[in-house]
Amino acid sequence: MTVTATPPSSSWPEDVLRLNAVCPYYTMFPLDFPLRQLTAHPKATRVLDPFCGRGTTLYAARLAGLPAVGIDINPVAVAIAQAKLIQVTPSAVVRLARQILDGGMRDTVPEGEFWQWCYERETLRELVTLRETLLEMTTPTAAMLRAVLLGILHGPRNKNLPSYLSNQMPRTYASKPAYAVKFWKKHDMEPVRVPALEVIERRAKRLLDAAPLARGGRVYLGDSVETLNGLQQRFDLVVTSPPYYGMRTYVADQWLRSWFLGGPSDVPYGTQGQIARQPNQEAFIQALGEVWAATARRCRQGARLAIRFGALPSARTNPEQMLLASVKESKAGWVVKDVHQAGTPPKRTRQAQQFGKAGSAVDEIDIVAELIGLPR
Repeated sequence: MTVTATPPSSSWPEDVLRLNAVCPYYTMFPLDFPLRQLTAHPKATRVLDPFCGRGTTLYAARLAGLPAVGIDINPVAVAIAQAKLIQVTPSAVVRLARQILDGGMRDTVPEGEFWQWCYERETLRELVTLRETLLEMTTPTAAMLRAVLLGILHGPRNKNLPSYLSNQMPRTYASKPAYAVKFWKKHDMEPVRVPALEVIERRAKRLLDAAPLARGGRVYLGDSVETLNGLQQRFDLVVTSPPYYGMRTYVADQWLRSWFLGGPSDVPYGTQGQIARQPNQEAFIQALGEVWAATARRCRQGARLAIRFGALPSARTNPEQMLLASVKESKAGWVVKDVHQAGTPPKRTRQAQQFGKAGSAVDEIDIVAELIGLPR
């Protein structure tokens, strides 16, 4: 199957695009970036994103009617991205949530001041019950319910019907416990009862009523190089955006969603496995080059590699130079065909955006390369 033309996101009805926003994730790039690459490469048959994040490339492939594979080291990203490849009905998601909650409430809930202030007690019991049961389930419906819950786990309090289960909190990242408790106490904001099933039902209907037909694919949790070396598929279009050099807070900033997926009930600050943890720019460039080399081994001759990359203002790096150096370092047959500025990303989608203080943004860069000589 090939795609002849893929309209920009503005050409799609709003309700068709809603599933792509199942859960916010602040390292996302706009849907139009992979859609443009699909249009420019109309003979594509299978799409790859080795740093898939929340799965925007995968959803673009779904819109184009193509199967796609994504890889990410972060369990939160993988859980969100999996939803982009699933075909289930809103009623199936709601039915599963009801079955879990009707099966009996779990009494063991996290203790501590944060949990007392973040969720009303009965809402927290429902949340823990859903969490514990879903940890044991791997069906497509369970994966979609898990993604829906990640999206409603925390966010602002509404004046009308609630959209989120928590006390007042940002949607994109989870505030650290001490900061959050201090904020809630200062503003005298005690948590209110939010029935989980009601929010799930509203959200599932909104996301899934007009979702496009799923075209297949898979999302892998793990290191990109190791995972690519174990794949059998061949790809002819790769669209991705690697982490910026020095960006190491993915897990800590998503700690509450990490907890829901089975992680600890406090903030983990480790960077194990993250490519941006490299001690210097040279090591980072080499690590990226290894990913591009592993990617080439899984691509067909003439495949296109489209990369969007930027920089943290504090890192004082040149993203164009770093990215070009990494492609050269791969020694994999990638020949750069186009380099151009992508502009400054919106503040809400910047990888540097943390606690509302991202500083002055650095222009992102787009590089497109073609696989001319296959690696050995």
